[in-house]
Amino acid sequence: MEIIESDQVRQVFMEYPDEVRPKLNQLRDIIIETAEEARVPKLIETTKWGEPSYVAKKGSTIRMDWKSKTPDKYYLFFICSTQLVSTFRFIFGDELTFEGDRAIVFDLNEELPVKQIKRCLQLALNYHQVKHLPHLGA
Repeated sequence: MEIIESDQVRQVFMEYPDEVRPKLNQLRDIIIETAEEARVPKLIETTKWGEPSYVAKKGSTIRMDWKSKTPDKYYLFFICSTQLVSTFRFIFGDELTFEGDRAIVFDLNEELPVKQIKRCLQLALNYHQVKHLPHLGA
């Protein structure tokens, strides 16, 4: 898999507080690992709205961020006009925390639910191939 990395993303990561950076790096690693497992030919790392973002040709944009107004949380964002978060809620309603139709919310003091995140990322990375299926084929 080809990964197009971004100096802008590196800069954004350097600006996160020390206690936040490892969590977001872990999330970044999970995104890249999941893209490799899903055989995504090319993953582009960029910034959208100043947030680290990941784009695959047949996928929907995935963004991540930490916000100073919610210092104990960090987020994995998806385009709210897609069926992604509603599908994630259908599959993992009791296992993940959501914010509207746009984000999965994580607590800085808790371990990431890697298996669940990977399943969500697989759907996002292949969104344009599965968007016509009920519950995205999950």
